[in-house]
Amino acid sequence: MSKVSHNGTEPNLKQQTAPADRTGQGDAEYLRLLGENVRAVRARRGMTRKMLAHHSGVSERFLAQLESGTGNASVLILRQISQALNLPLEALLRPIHERSSPLEHAVELLQRLEPVELAQARELLFQQFGVKNKENDRRQRIALIGLRGAGKSTIGKLLARKLDLPFVELDGLIEQTSGVSLGMIFDLYGQSGFRRFERRCLDDLLSTQKRFVVATGGSLVSEPSTYERLLASCCTIWLRAIPEEHMTRMAHNPEAMADLERILKEREELYGRADIAVDTSGKSVEEVLQECLHSFEGGS
Repeated sequence: MSKVSHNGTEPNLKQQTAPADRTGQGDAEYLRLLGENVRAVRARRGMTRKMLAHHSGVSERFLAQLESGTGNASVLILRQISQALNLPLEALLRPIHERSSPLEHAVELLQRLEPVELAQARELLFQQFGVKNKENDRRQRIALIGLRGAGKSTIGKLLARKLDLPFVELDGLIEQTSGVSLGMIFDLYGQSGFRRFERRCLDDLLSTQKRFVVATGGSLVSEPSTYERLLASCCTIWLRAIPEEHMTRMAHNPEAMADLERILKEREELYGRADIAVDTSGKSVEEVLQECLHSFEGGS
């Protein structure tokens, strides 16, 4: 039943909704942050907007509006997007998510730490709860990370030969295990299906091989649990190059420079967690190989 004012008339609805109107600016900021989150995660995954539209069943036009902060997505559509990104829905909502769980409290505490303190906290957590691997065992397993076109396969094969270790292409192992090409995996199972194959193949490799050099896919670092497993089990080397060099090495294929720069920006901090970083820009294959060997053996 409608409320009636003391004078017997219906209350003024415009007056009652005034407080909600004042949150308009907050809503706009929320949508902007949400759009930035979607765009950033898409970049880390190495997915174009067209790819995300295909795997989520959401139109490119809608995604463009969402990423620009002008969308008004329903929970179901956001769920489709998060599933296509293989990401929990709450990860997209986290900027304003109600923080009540122990995990959220822990995240809140870590977010208040300075970079140096955060590194110390991570090391303590890793020592207490991380995968237990002897350092010597870890150095028998070398993993190359970096953007597509960084030279991981070329350097990996040469490095393996120099160190007398077997060489493995993780993407090749995924194709061998699944029986289909990477493109077909994405078509059939989407991003989440590919991530499951990727993790399974990495776990199988680590459980069956004690010594190797492995070239990983450029987007592996965007999958937190898989990347943590790699960092804990292998000595990681980041082959780093500027976007312009990546474009040249890839024969100006596919990704526009803006997309490539965005991907590198979103992944740079993740790549930076590697044990060793080797700048490949302007260097020959032999120079990069020697720097990898020098850095690796110098840490022995």
